[in-house]
Amino acid sequence: MANRKVLGYRRENGRVGVRNHVIILPVDDISNAACEAVANNIKGTMALPHAYGRLQFGEDLDLHFRTMIGTGSNANVAAVVVIGIEAGWTKKIVDGIAATGKPVKGFSIEGKGDTRTIADASYQAKEYVQWASELQRTECDLHELYISVKCGESDTTTGLASCPAVGNVVDKHCALGGTASFGETSELTGAEHIVAAKAANDEVRKEFMAAFDDYTKLVFDQRTNDLSESQPTKGNIAGGLTTIEEKALGNVEKLGKKTKFVGCLPPAVAPTKPGLWFMDTSSAAAEAVTLWAASGAVVHLFPTGQGNVIGNPIEPVIKLTGNPRTMATMAEHIDLDVSKILQGEMTVDEAGDALLDMIVRTANGRLTAAEALGHREFSMTKLYRSA
Repeated sequence: MANRKVLGYRRENGRVGVRNHVIILPVDDISNAACEAVANNIKGTMALPHAYGRLQFGEDLDLHFRTMIGTGSNANVAAVVVIGIEAGWTKKIVDGIAATGKPVKGFSIEGKGDTRTIADASYQAKEYVQWASELQRTECDLHELYISVKCGESDTTTGLASCPAVGNVVDKHCALGGTASFGETSELTGAEHIVAAKAANDEVRKEFMAAFDDYTKLVFDQRTNDLSESQPTKGNIAGGLTTIEEKALGNVEKLGKKTKFVGCLPPAVAPTKPGLWFMDTSSAAAEAVTLWAASGAVVHLFPTGQGNVIGNPIEPVIKLTGNPRTMATMAEHIDLDVSKILQGEMTVDEAGDALLDMIVRTANGRLTAAEALGHREFSMTKLYRSA
């Protein structure tokens, strides 16, 4: 592990990315069409349409800006074209991305219309994509990669095989100075005391419990203690996890055996130092991975039992499973088979090493299954109604 290297893109702020995207980023939902038109005009760029960005306010608006700025600032992104209906919010996002030193330019539609905006933005996008095409990968240490972890469509095999394999990687990665992040606040229910015991100190433990208690309060404020069909899902139940507590006990295996987490983050906020971090996220796969990408994560590890198809446009999602049936029925979605753990033919440590090898291959340019299949789920988190 100590000698593992990857060929990555070192960005202007020193962060290491494993992809070299030029993205066309809409500030708001009504700018999606212009962004998609630019991406259609200029091959090698990618638009990230989404549903929000109008009349949001307060904490909801703050999260929107963090997600937009964080997405554009991610080390997997080489350059950004931002398009919004109004100049003010467009500039705010451009300025936030520009603070990292990354090439970025904004265009506003109001007073120009789509046609002229698309033409102007297309000329800029062409310059960016040609510039980015000449950037070269350089040798970097594996531990320089910021890794996020989340599971989905969990079953009994997840907590016994694929999640422990991820936990093994987290232990090895963080021991050498790497950065990682876990979350899924709702899916820690029933194991929150186990997570709290993994906090590096009392302050971190209190921050975690405050976030967890806030989630619990939200559930009861809605006058329900019934999360049926949400936690656990019907897929979880079909896989043998009949309660959220059973699901949580498998989920926490991703945290590793030795690693203490060093801090707690609001959604879409970047870690400030190496180590394992808790981020307060939804358990919805597309929303959560979008938030981690916005926090700067460049590779995501995704254990699945029953099979999940999630991808992300800028953060490669590596999926692994310990379920041999899923390998037989959904092999095109899986990057690593660790089912031999349950057959007694592979140790968790060996599975962790195999997953590290897959991280290196992905960082060096191998497309994940989700990338090859075109899964680019980009889902903004919205906290409450707009004004």
